[in-house]
Amino acid sequence: MNKTKFLTQSAMIAALYVILVEVFKPMSYGIMQVRVAEVLTVLPFFTPSAIPGLTIGVLISNILGPNGFLDVILGTLATLIAAYLTYKARKKILVPIPPILVNAVIIGIMLYVIFLGSPDEMPLLAVMGWVALGQTIVCYGLGYPFMLILDKYKKIFNL
Repeated sequence: MNKTKFLTQSAMIAALYVILVEVFKPMSYGIMQVRVAEVLTVLPFFTPSAIPGLTIGVLISNILGPNGFLDVILGTLATLIAAYLTYKARKKILVPIPPILVNAVIIGIMLYVIFLGSPDEMPLLAVMGWVALGQTIVCYGLGYPFMLILDKYKKIFNL
């Protein structure tokens, strides 16, 4: 892949991610979040340009979001890790798992610290479970069918 195509794809993915977060902002933040933009987390399966694209998209979205500096750093790191692991996944059925698990752990801990900080309010594992549930809804409910469509037409999309 040439450098121009790589940069263009990355920029388009980042922009699309930010747009989806902003359009669906009420659902994109909180302990039970269904961040529709996470549908794009299947894209590293098709192109490595999705790794920086998703990472930059999350960085910008979290700068604009309500959760502050911790979300900017940890959310971006979680996405970078999940995108890389998704890129390495070779079985289609497993592609949505990295964003689900990585976000459940990293974002679950972060949200626990930001919103609760006390096991009396909600246990850490419950927060992680809510994050995993939201991710599963998007990554398998929307992302997996999106991936199957892209796979069918990848030549048209030049992936």
